[in-house]
Amino acid sequence: MNPSTASEAAPRPRSALDEVHRAAGASFIEAGGRLVPRDYGDVAGEHAALATGVGLVDRSALGRAEVTGRDRAAFLQGMLTNDVKGLAPGQGCGAAFLDAHGKVMALLAVYALPDRLWLELPEGMTERTLQLLDKYLISEKVEFEPIDDAFAIVAVQGPRAPALLAELTGQALDLAPYAHVEAAIAGAPIRVINRAEAAVPGFHCWVPSEHAAAVWPALCAAGATPVGRAALDVLRVEAGVPWYGRDVDESVIMPETGLESLVHYQKGCYIGQEVVARVKYRGHVNRGLTGLRLDGDRVPAPGAAVRAGDREIGRVTSAVRSVSVGAPIALGYVRREHREPGSPVEILDGEVLIAARVAALPFAVAP
Repeated sequence: MNPSTASEAAPRPRSALDEVHRAAGASFIEAGGRLVPRDYGDVAGEHAALATGVGLVDRSALGRAEVTGRDRAAFLQGMLTNDVKGLAPGQGCGAAFLDAHGKVMALLAVYALPDRLWLELPEGMTERTLQLLDKYLISEKVEFEPIDDAFAIVAVQGPRAPALLAELTGQALDLAPYAHVEAAIAGAPIRVINRAEAAVPGFHCWVPSEHAAAVWPALCAAGATPVGRAALDVLRVEAGVPWYGRDVDESVIMPETGLESLVHYQKGCYIGQEVVARVKYRGHVNRGLTGLRLDGDRVPAPGAAVRAGDREIGRVTSAVRSVSVGAPIALGYVRREHREPGSPVEILDGEVLIAARVAALPFAVAP
């Protein structure tokens, strides 16, 4: 499910910021059926902007949907793992949508507005997720509408992101995670959401598509550095943040992901709750998402086998050459008995066997 290098000749839906990226010299890859910037020519510099300054990432490949109707919150309360019904306008939460067996159909964010809910969905999965949810509608007054093309999502990430956005919007933006507020940049209306992509502070700005080409240059002029997918991918793996379609999909059950912050254990019933509760209170999972630190310089492909002796004990889901750690690192699912940090393992990448060690998440950076 990795993004692959996209042919310029192949037609793809474009971001509202496509021409801005091309003018800045971006190279592109495909993600969720859309072309997104891979980099702007300096992956290490872009990583540094995210880690120590402020980086600007076009996240418009993420899905977007609007939910209206008087039963919208009550309906989603019975669908998702977190407490949607308890959200007041201006609040939000992360959540997962599971099937009856506890397998993860989507990871998403929910944002409450006075008369509607917004959903931020995995890349390329808006229609599929809404169709799955719609199957559970019986008599509830709920309507779903895809709004992928109505907004661009501009991610402002890094330690300096709060100060930069506060300066441009004239608001302090002291928001709880997933909380959001209306604001304006360069005269354009936006909704600023406290939405960190990794271990550094960060925000998602939902910008009406017709205003995106004015907001992005204003952020750059204030000191933000355009950042592509390659640098963001490195930073989020260093932080141990799984992405849907890469590290989480419908082949894994929710407790295997380690994403407990997306689960509200006192909210009542939802699809897949029995499996999640049973693991939490009466059992354990046989495998779980963990970190892997590799010897040498080779970065294994997703799907490479993790081995202990002559036995396969897991699979790599994401792997990068870490700037902060100074070595290749990976995320992957490893059997429970081998997940102790420091445990020696091997990764079989094609015909090449790579020595590695299990690592706690997030990865400890080099001094």
